[in-house]
Amino acid sequence: MIKKEVDLALGYVDLKADLIIPKDAHGLVIFAHGSGSSRYSVRNKAVAHYLQSQGLATLLVDLLTLEEEKIDNVTSELRFDIPLLAGRLVAITDWAKQHNDTKHLNIGYFGASTGAAAALIAAAEVSNHVHAVVSRGGRPDLAEIALPYVNAPTLLIIGANDKEVLSFNEFALEKIPSIHKELKVIPGASHLFEEPGAMEQVAQLAGNWFKTYLG
Repeated sequence: MIKKEVDLALGYVDLKADLIIPKDAHGLVIFAHGSGSSRYSVRNKAVAHYLQSQGLATLLVDLLTLEEEKIDNVTSELRFDIPLLAGRLVAITDWAKQHNDTKHLNIGYFGASTGAAAALIAAAEVSNHVHAVVSRGGRPDLAEIALPYVNAPTLLIIGANDKEVLSFNEFALEKIPSIHKELKVIPGASHLFEEPGAMEQVAQLAGNWFKTYLG
């Protein structure tokens, strides 16, 4: 297994990321974190750990620099700058397709909250490189202009008690043209999937989706 922190020099910005590649990995999942989160997100690390156990490599990235995070902690403006986050996700994808450890792996995106919108926009922009997208409690409505161009197999996971966001996901599902798309509603779960067993269900659904379309 390869496990290391990497510096992503993307030309205009340097970002930090944690890369883990199990032996004989058959795909790479790049995580796009939600508003106010980072690569240290407990929820996303739990999902990443499960994906690794299923033979999938993971790349957890801070989409903002330390300086930008300091600004965002005060203003909250950058976490909702979806075009900025999507552009960085595209650049990270380009990096992964050139990096020796990852260039042979099919790529998927796992997006949470606003990160899901960034993932969908990026998937539309680099559709030739993205083979699957999974959204957890996502805001795909913030990617509305890109939804008709998302052809990658897309799984939207939402909690049954997250009523408003559920309606956003139902709207997005109709707009996405991919022939492989699903909306999975987890009974009793809220927006953050804090209920017992909810995050485990998210991880299993995501793992099955990525194994199907990245293998």
